[in-house]
Amino acid sequence: MTLDLESAELPADAIEVGRIADAWGIKGWFKVLPYSASPEALFSSKRWFLQPAERGAKTFSGTVLLKIKEAKEHSDSVVATSVAVPDRNTAELLKGARIFVSRASFPTPETDEYYWVDLIGLDVVNREGVALGAVRELLHTGPQTVLVLAYEEEGKAKERMIPFVSAYIDTVDLAGRRITADWQSDY
Repeated sequence: MTLDLESAELPADAIEVGRIADAWGIKGWFKVLPYSASPEALFSSKRWFLQPAERGAKTFSGTVLLKIKEAKEHSDSVVATSVAVPDRNTAELLKGARIFVSRASFPTPETDEYYWVDLIGLDVVNREGVALGAVRELLHTGPQTVLVLAYEEEGKAKERMIPFVSAYIDTVDLAGRRITADWQSDY
C-alpha cells in the first residue's frame, strides 16, 4: 500500500493547524488532532498540505496536497476523508502527518475574536505604555484563555501571564502588532 498524493509547495501563509492521529473506521477516514479548541480552519479548507511526522515512520517526504472531501466533528476530535484515501490501510499511512492550511482560507473572525496564531509575537504594553513582554503562547484554561508573555529582567528570561479577557485587555491592534492591557509590571 502506498500513498498517491501530489507533491506541493507549502503556501507562504501556511499555518500548522493539527496532525493526523490515526485511521478511523474502514472506509478511509482518519482522526485529526486539531491544535485549536475551535478547529474551523480544518472545516473551511478543502486543501490540506501535509508534511511527514517529526518522529516515527516516514511514509512520504516533502510537502503533499491532500484534497479533503469532508471534515467534521466527532466526539472530542475531528475526522476527515479524502478521495486519495480509499481505505483504512491508506489512512494508516498518514498517521502523524502534520497538517497545514493556508491562512487565507481561515474563516473571518467576528469582532473582538482573534486567531491565536495572529496574537503570537505581539508586544503587550500597559495603559501607561510600559512594555510587559511579547506573546509567546496562549493557554486555554477552561473558562478563559491566558496570554503567556516572554520578557527579560536583569538579563534573565522571564514569563508573565495575563488573562485574555475584556476586564484586562483594552485593545488588540493586529496591524500595529500591539496589545494594550490594564496590567502592571509588578503583578
